[in-house]
Amino acid sequence: MDGSTGLFPADWIGWIQAALSVVGAASAVAAITPTPKDDRIIGKVHSVLQLLALNIGYAGKSKQQ
Repeated sequence: MDGSTGLFPADWIGWIQAALSVVGAASAVAAITPTPKDDRIIGKVHSVLQLLALNIGYAGKSKQQ
């Protein structure tokens, strides 16, 4: 047997789990981090976290704008 589990090869399952873990962690960090307005570096990091957390469109709108 080649290690595949039907639809996805065994390698893909690990990559999918890692990607979902990154999205979950980024969602948690983005949810507890207020939107910084005056700090450009933290603002860019926050934007990347929002993107990694898939917080786009209405989900990415912050209440502190």
